[in-house]
Amino acid sequence: MIRADRTNDTSVAGRKGADRNKTKVYLVGGGIASMAAAAFMIRDGDIPGHNITIFEELDKPGGSLDAAGSPETGYVLRGGRMIESKYVCTYELFSSIPTLDGSRTVTQEIFDWNETMKTSSKSRLVRDGYRETAPEFGLSERHILTIERLALEPEATLGPTSIADQFDASFFKTNFWFMWCTTFAFQPWHSAVEFRRYLVRFAHMVSGFNRLEGIMRTVYNQYDSMVRPLHKWLDERDVKFELNTRVTDLKLRDRGGEKVVEHIAYERGGRAGEIAVGASDYVLVTLGSMTEASSFGAMDTAPLLNSKEDGGAWTLWQKIAAGRPEFGRPSVFTDHIDESKWVSFTVTMRDPTFLRIVRDFTGNVPGEGGLITFPQSSWLASIVIPHQPHFIDQPEDVSVLWGYGLFVDKPGDFVKKPMSGCTGREIMTEVLGHLRIQAEASNILETSTCIPCMMPFITSQFLRRKIGDRPQVVPEGSKNLAFVGQFCELPDDVVFTVEYSIRSAQAAVYTLLGLKRRPPAVYMGKFDPRVLYKAFMALHDFAS
Repeated sequence: MIRADRTNDTSVAGRKGADRNKTKVYLVGGGIASMAAAAFMIRDGDIPGHNITIFEELDKPGGSLDAAGSPETGYVLRGGRMIESKYVCTYELFSSIPTLDGSRTVTQEIFDWNETMKTSSKSRLVRDGYRETAPEFGLSERHILTIERLALEPEATLGPTSIADQFDASFFKTNFWFMWCTTFAFQPWHSAVEFRRYLVRFAHMVSGFNRLEGIMRTVYNQYDSMVRPLHKWLDERDVKFELNTRVTDLKLRDRGGEKVVEHIAYERGGRAGEIAVGASDYVLVTLGSMTEASSFGAMDTAPLLNSKEDGGAWTLWQKIAAGRPEFGRPSVFTDHIDESKWVSFTVTMRDPTFLRIVRDFTGNVPGEGGLITFPQSSWLASIVIPHQPHFIDQPEDVSVLWGYGLFVDKPGDFVKKPMSGCTGREIMTEVLGHLRIQAEASNILETSTCIPCMMPFITSQFLRRKIGDRPQVVPEGSKNLAFVGQFCELPDDVVFTVEYSIRSAQAAVYTLLGLKRRPPAVYMGKFDPRVLYKAFMALHDFAS
């Protein structure tokens, strides 16, 4: 278990007396984990910003928290992470980061906004063209007993079993499963350990889950609302962002059980380079990537399915982990694309018709309802219509929605093709079919741009795993190397969240620098009798 305040001879804590002004920090990957680590290095570790370098293979920072496009060509979001009030590391970090306009902190903006725009879905599920408000979970006593057993069972006992190994087939036809799996993107073949962590981590949200109560939103998409302010804060402190730069290898010295990174190899513009890592320097690596090898389609083009070779994150992890089991086993997460892929889509609409129809149908204004799932969909498709504008530069007469499907290799119900082979037009046609929109369908299609995105590894962090498949934040024997992001091991917290990335960054920085502090504890609602009572009542479909 990582303790962020530990000091021992196998970490760089023994060098804590080094002159911080001479220390250089190299961060591999430009996502939220690396950016958060840079902020913690400056804020809590007294490392000068100009001594910090972030390498990113894309042309802008943000990683999986991305947003791009224009009203003319169409906006694009590969995805967005759910946030809620117990993301203590996230809010602790962003309490130090001003919004883009400098009027308050990002944390204060998020909490102020969610006092104004509270999520309360009136249409969490839609069947046969009809909305279901606060649908019952529909769990049997056997299902509930299994959930309760999983919440109590040690992770080591569950081992590399799947969710399907724990439940009978009827569980996967319940409303609880439809709402749970689409909110968090679980599949029946995913890890029972990760499912258990989610049950425990979000126990406090179970009582309002059929209305999505407790889920929080940012004012704009998370790139505009979180990444851009953090990027600006780092930029103002002279942190260097080396974009379009792929780190290809770390050259380590392994001696007497100690591991020291001595050189960083990289490629930029087709040319190779190398950086020498000094005796007082640190290297933090974001392992893997849930959005690596993403492929975009277009209104009349389907996206392609790429592989782990189409990017640098997975190949780097494979290279440095070869012969070093303490660095984890990346093949566990890379070699099962059929179990980790799905397709998302972003729709840019230049006519208000669709937004008006959905508002009247669902009973929610944009931003209030959250995820709308079609349980009868062969793709198990869902859409969410955020508050408008969703992009800072979005014109008033343009609106945006986002959606995704979990079963992308099954033929659709209205478009008889697998979602993975569908164009944006065909995906939008399928959505219109499930909403029973017919008369206005042609006009909506002609005034919309739907851009699909295939992501081969989007739920790879949920794949079945065992102890050791994910490395510790600071591996045993490491003197100057730490791992951050979704594929390192943090006890109790859950992957596929902004919180996990930021918690890993905080733990890495505090441990490497030997600081006498640790990240805030993970919220544990399972120890609150009030939370347990409300969850019990909700699971049994009792009105509390």
